[in-house]
Amino acid sequence: MITAVYPGSFDPITNGHIDVARRAANIFGKVIIGVFDKPMKIVTFSLEERVNMAREAVKDIPNIEVKPFYGLAVDFAKEVNANVMVRGLRVSADFEREFDMAMMNRKLSPQLELVCFLAKPEYQFLRSSLLKEVARVGGNIEGMVPEHVARALKEKNGNSLI
Repeated sequence: MITAVYPGSFDPITNGHIDVARRAANIFGKVIIGVFDKPMKIVTFSLEERVNMAREAVKDIPNIEVKPFYGLAVDFAKEVNANVMVRGLRVSADFEREFDMAMMNRKLSPQLELVCFLAKPEYQFLRSSLLKEVARVGGNIEGMVPEHVARALKEKNGNSLI
């Protein structure tokens, strides 16, 4: 059985993230969504909140697990015996960033393979930071995140989202 890790901050998890995870679950025997504890950006949700939102979002997919991780993604992959790292690509700028990261990961962990999923057209514009900006000013984020995530954003921002 091939195990894949899908690391990220998931602040919050979006329908685009879920789509990539679901597609990976159709290919690999097990997918572990790794929620990074301390991303290099300011997060809206705590690690526990991000893990819980991700677990709720993929609870209907039996071969996906969600776990927090600390440190390097390649070390997390080794810890969970993953053979593959999954990443999503939305636009060409993602490719450049992911390429650099992939080369570093290859140097750190040569046995770990990278598989990238191209975002479906309806998710190509969707990034968590933009989504949070829209939510912060009360914009409608319906269809961009699961309902429980929209509610969590509403609570954080104190406004009506759906």
